[in-house]
Amino acid sequence: MKKRIAILGSTGSIGKQALEVLSAHPDKFELEVLTAQSNADLLITQAVKYKPNFVVIGNKDLYLKVSDALFRNDIKVFAGEESISQIVEMDSVDIVLVALVGFAGLKPTIRAVEAGKRIALANKESLVVAGELVTKLVVEKRVELIPVDSEHSAIFQCLSGENPDTIEKIYLTASGGPFRGKNYDEIQNVSVEQALSHPNWNMGDKITIDSASMMNKGLEVIEAKWLFGLEPSQIDVIIHPQSIVHSVVQFNDGSMKAQMGLPDMRLPIQYALGYPGRLKSEFPRFDFFNYPQLTFEKPDIKIFRNLALAFEALEKGGNMPCILNAANEIAVEAFLGNRIGFAKMPDLIEKCLESVHFVEKPALDDYFLTDKAARIKATELINDNN
Repeated sequence: MKKRIAILGSTGSIGKQALEVLSAHPDKFELEVLTAQSNADLLITQAVKYKPNFVVIGNKDLYLKVSDALFRNDIKVFAGEESISQIVEMDSVDIVLVALVGFAGLKPTIRAVEAGKRIALANKESLVVAGELVTKLVVEKRVELIPVDSEHSAIFQCLSGENPDTIEKIYLTASGGPFRGKNYDEIQNVSVEQALSHPNWNMGDKITIDSASMMNKGLEVIEAKWLFGLEPSQIDVIIHPQSIVHSVVQFNDGSMKAQMGLPDMRLPIQYALGYPGRLKSEFPRFDFFNYPQLTFEKPDIKIFRNLALAFEALEKGGNMPCILNAANEIAVEAFLGNRIGFAKMPDLIEKCLESVHFVEKPALDDYFLTDKAARIKATELINDNN
């Protein structure tokens, strides 16, 4: 039987590539739901082309625009962020691809888990912010949670058929972004355009800036802790500029497994949707002779302090990763709006970690309160400096 798919965040980079995967396998998948926050024009175009049964636009002000455009297409249209959370609970949905960016992915992820859906998770922030809560719920509901991030997909694939207790360490690889090898003075005045020029991956603006600042890797470290039940000391990061080795598992006998491939997000998306099988694809193949050297370096956490801050937040636990994530979202938004310098983002995040109230054992409500408090604090700090 065809798997019925809900794509949350269909107008983003992951969502658009997921639609390519579904189009390539019409015998395997049926599109049930598309959602977007504010990109009504693209959402309408996608809905007309791919013909889902339901569409949700998060921004209620855009409901009439979307509804009127899709009136003759027999597509049901809903609006509001609560509708995005509710739509995943429908019996007609088998797999929920959470491709939303940031804290906004937490609530619909929890609702999808509670509804017993398989989760293809491209929203790392759900586990960064509330990893203990989400993973506990996944176990209780006996839900399959398949990571879509290329690094976590790699680890997941390397662990297939292995006993998780035999993991000694995992290595998450990072390209190093556009500023690899730069010193502190050189990153002081980098432009938004420079930061958005990723050497290997085609991603949305927020994730691309996170990659340039190494925060993306820091968030992935926290996500990996919860996905694979690891201690912080079991997670390491290595710079791999070619982005061919997507991550590595080292086992307690000293052997290692790596997952490799060209930097193409359609591969982990397809793997998550088709799991436990592997679906044939026509994607470009890796050629060893095009990559005569694969190199690895140690990350410079003095220059890229966001990675160090993420490890510190993970070590302290509680609501600290939630503070880290919220402050970073505000910092990235401010950088993209030219209201804060690239090198000032770690300073802002560190001040929020030091000043927002620490909760050692947060409940779900605490995460929402923490997120709000950290955003307010980060915004105040930015305004005070402008």
